[in-house]
Amino acid sequence: MDKKTFYITTPIYYPSDKLHIGHSYTTVAADAMARYKRMRGYDVMFLTGTDEHGQKIEDKAKAAGLEPKAYVDNIVVGIKALWKLMNISYDKFIRTTDDYHVKAVQKIFRKLYENGDIYKGVYEGLYCKPCESFWTETQLKDGKCPDCGGEVQKASEEAYFFRLSKYADKLLKHYEENPEFIEPQSRKNEMINNFIKPGLEDLCVSRTSFKWGVPVDFDEGHVVYVWIDALSNYITALGYGSDDDSLYKKYWPADVHLMAKEIVRFHSIIWPAMLMSLGEPLPKKVFGHGWLLLEGGKMSKSKGNVVDPVVLCERYGVDAIRYFLLREIAFGSDGVFSNENLINRINFELANDLGNLLSRTVAMVEKYFGGTIPAEREKTEFDESLISMAKGLKANTESLYDQLLFPNALTDIWKFISRANKYIDETTPWLLAKDESKKTVLANVLYNLCESLRIVSVLINPVMPETSPKIRQQLGLTDEIEWDSAGVFGLKDSYSVQKGEIIFPRIDTEAELKELEKLMPLAKEEEKKSAENIALIGIEDFAKVNLKVVKVLACEPVKKAKKLLKLTVDDGERQDRTIVSGIALWYKPEDLIGRNVIIVDNLKPAVLCGVESQGMILAADAGENDVKVIFADDVPVGSKVR
Repeated sequence: MDKKTFYITTPIYYPSDKLHIGHSYTTVAADAMARYKRMRGYDVMFLTGTDEHGQKIEDKAKAAGLEPKAYVDNIVVGIKALWKLMNISYDKFIRTTDDYHVKAVQKIFRKLYENGDIYKGVYEGLYCKPCESFWTETQLKDGKCPDCGGEVQKASEEAYFFRLSKYADKLLKHYEENPEFIEPQSRKNEMINNFIKPGLEDLCVSRTSFKWGVPVDFDEGHVVYVWIDALSNYITALGYGSDDDSLYKKYWPADVHLMAKEIVRFHSIIWPAMLMSLGEPLPKKVFGHGWLLLEGGKMSKSKGNVVDPVVLCERYGVDAIRYFLLREIAFGSDGVFSNENLINRINFELANDLGNLLSRTVAMVEKYFGGTIPAEREKTEFDESLISMAKGLKANTESLYDQLLFPNALTDIWKFISRANKYIDETTPWLLAKDESKKTVLANVLYNLCESLRIVSVLINPVMPETSPKIRQQLGLTDEIEWDSAGVFGLKDSYSVQKGEIIFPRIDTEAELKELEKLMPLAKEEEKKSAENIALIGIEDFAKVNLKVVKVLACEPVKKAKKLLKLTVDDGERQDRTIVSGIALWYKPEDLIGRNVIIVDNLKPAVLCGVESQGMILAADAGENDVKVIFADDVPVGSKVR
């Protein structure tokens, strides 16, 4: 019986001499999903690559004194090296300069033309060279490109157009019949309300003002415009339009196109319309995650505020960076990168929680039993709570991984790690070891800890593929990491451990932050500029603040904090988001449960009295020593406040 297939893609990246940590975010997420599906027994195709044509590349190559192909060849070497460093397990890497892709794109362009969906005309508009996008006057922001903020210039040239306007109703119908086609929901709302309902314009799909592109083979002088060229990669990589399309028949339609939110428009409007014209199936899901931001705004090489993933991986290890990227940010929402948050995650969650659990467990097995846990064991009153939590962890993790909710899955795994650490405090192995009659109880405690670590090693493997084997090596496990084994507690008869290196050493936070400022000064300078301008902001700055309506599901006081309440809210995308608010002097928990409130959705997470707050509730100073929460009970959950 053939395995069930799973096809996941990242966008093909524009060749830049420096990919920043934001690019790594998308690719690490796709890699974690691909690894997870392989562990589940799927036949996986994971595609990434580079988008190498266009006027900007032609101009940069000329400035460097190189032919365009030689110019991009040099850059692609660096991109592949970064993915190797980040442990990205892609199955295929496509370049839009690959011969097979060029030939297939020409066939696709011709077929769209023969179907009557491409026609010749003259294009006059405002063109942004960095984004290789045309814009109308009304789409500009302060007279500049709405995507990158760069200058635009008037352009006029003969061009071919794709009848995108023809497909507006068909797209809306597809969205309605396939509610999970675009996720999260906010992206779908944006596509409908901002682009389709106002009216789709036909799309310019060829250029004559430069030569570096796929030639239109039936009209000399025209090259295929970037989006027809780039978007087609998802099927040309599988052999579409070639003599051997067996991979296309096997893997298409794609299960997930994964990307940052700024290119969802191209993937959920232009790409599906192209496929409809070609008579081919549409992908099952387009998922647009948020931006990874600095305090100074979106990471951008042109702003000089990029964070170098190579520097971070070399200092902290690849798995620490992979964990941080997928744990820190609610997948689908914008999130803020900071060096301090990174170091805190490493110290508290990786070093203290996971690392300490492993080192303590192995050390105790060696100290009390010479490295091998005896077969004779006696239960404790604390076992059931730990084991029950362990048994439910696999199914819960599967559900969350399947929904691309990596932060939620990792949060639950780490709750179990915390439970295992608490189990040590409850059972006090160091006291049991002093009583010879309690040795069987001690053996049971250490066995349960080893089993807990074994289960954790399986569930974190998609995200942390280097750490998982290290844990298993110290537990004396030599078998393959099988996903289904995480659903069984008591799988191993016994454990013979062997102490290894500390998997996540603690970091001196203050000293490390100073060192990172030296290594990445541009990012720090951008943060300073942002702080200096805080007194007066423009509309574009305010637009960076995401305000959203959420429902309060649960509320309780924060221990040892008179002013703080811990709220669990439903934000329309997940129902376990935690927000800490200093309103306990004015509101009781029962005053808030069931009410809709407004939050700052993209505020950098902060730890308050040991509880991580993932946002901030809007409230007003209503007079001296009086605070009023702004309620929005008549507004649907998940709505954006503008």
